[in-house]
Amino acid sequence: MGSAWPAAEIVVAAQGGDEAAVAALVSGAHPHVRRFAFALCATSQDAEDAAQDAMIVLFRKIGTLRATAALASWMFRIVRNECLRRVREIASGSEQFVDVPTSSAEDDVLVRLEVERVAAAISALPADQRRVLIMRDVQGLPGSFVARATGLSTAAMKSRLHRARAAVRAELNGQGAGE
Repeated sequence: MGSAWPAAEIVVAAQGGDEAAVAALVSGAHPHVRRFAFALCATSQDAEDAAQDAMIVLFRKIGTLRATAALASWMFRIVRNECLRRVREIASGSEQFVDVPTSSAEDDVLVRLEVERVAAAISALPADQRRVLIMRDVQGLPGSFVARATGLSTAAMKSRLHRARAAVRAELNGQGAGE
């Protein structure tokens, strides 16, 4: 089992509908997709789910891939989008939050209200700032990785992260948008 992505011939055959090639492509791409998912997703369960979903997309839509050389970047985008979707679900409250130990029902309500305030403040950010903030502060990814993954220089990524943090802090302090 090598570390290279499946050969271009396999990708071309899979694009043409060859079932054996599709199976070989899915099998050969899976370790790489899992590695992407574990680097990008907030939890190991999200990573497993995102990798599985990405493999389903690969299986179903390989015929839509235009350039065989773009397979890795295509899969990376699918995994990244799936990880971000899962973070947005958590932020919007459509999934249950991990139980936070509280001493009373009143404390539980206060914790949930604070989580909702933070999620709303993050959701209100422009997409570019939100993406950097989630990858860096929520997922805990290294700054250099976040910069590469978003196509930004390290300085630009740090600038967006600073603006995002300042906007969230201002929102949580009741100052609204701005400094």
